[in-house]
Amino acid sequence: MSILAVSILAILIGYPNPAAANDLAPTGTLRAAYLGTNPAQAIRDPSTGEIRGPAYELARELARRNNMPLDFKAIAGPPAVIEAVKSGEADIGFVAYEATRLGTVEFSQTYMLVRQTFLVLDDSPIKAIVDVDRPGQKIGGTVNDSITLCMKRILKQATLVELENNTAELSKALGTRMIDAFGANRQRLTTLSKVTPGTRLLADNLFNVPQNIVVPKDRPAALAATNALIDDVRASGFLQSAIERGGAIGVAIAPAGVRAGCPG
Repeated sequence: MSILAVSILAILIGYPNPAAANDLAPTGTLRAAYLGTNPAQAIRDPSTGEIRGPAYELARELARRNNMPLDFKAIAGPPAVIEAVKSGEADIGFVAYEATRLGTVEFSQTYMLVRQTFLVLDDSPIKAIVDVDRPGQKIGGTVNDSITLCMKRILKQATLVELENNTAELSKALGTRMIDAFGANRQRLTTLSKVTPGTRLLADNLFNVPQNIVVPKDRPAALAATNALIDDVRASGFLQSAIERGGAIGVAIAPAGVRAGCPG
């Protein structure tokens, strides 16, 4: 049996393996990148510096299992997270699975689902998801967000407006009717609604965004380690507890074998 096969087998049955640890984190420190703008992954308290959220707890547990320290770094934007992993600046990254992101890194199985919907003004004629794609309507989404990439494919009548991820500007765009609706995950929309009076979230969801861990393409033992971790934490209840401790709205554990995504 090859060294690589032994390493992967050791990961899958739960035993630490030096060769596998080197494949996972060649520097001896597990360098993890996450989306600093996605509260469903993790949130850093600005006053204390404390981090909470399922992405942080998964990264910490993966580092613990391999007896190494963790460097958990916030990065702005999914392409930047993927680039950090691809270039070797990070060993793993937390990012949503999206077909357009395939090819440069390897995606783990899905560990979490994040519900996506829309925020509209109280008097908006948009009452449900079926009302979103209508002629003359402008629908906002932030650049490179999963729901924005999805809307590029599925909107046939409404016009997509891509915006920068700036809370004040997003609130202004909706409040001044520059856009008729803004799409994002339920946690982000709940936060935005608090600074945008006279708004409401739609009751239904466009789709569930799958959350995954990405690793470089040339580290198969690292991919095996992340998949084994997800299997274990899902079965043990660790992942469910991490999601609850994170406190994000509209987040659910992903059943084994499930990969949701854009309906288009």
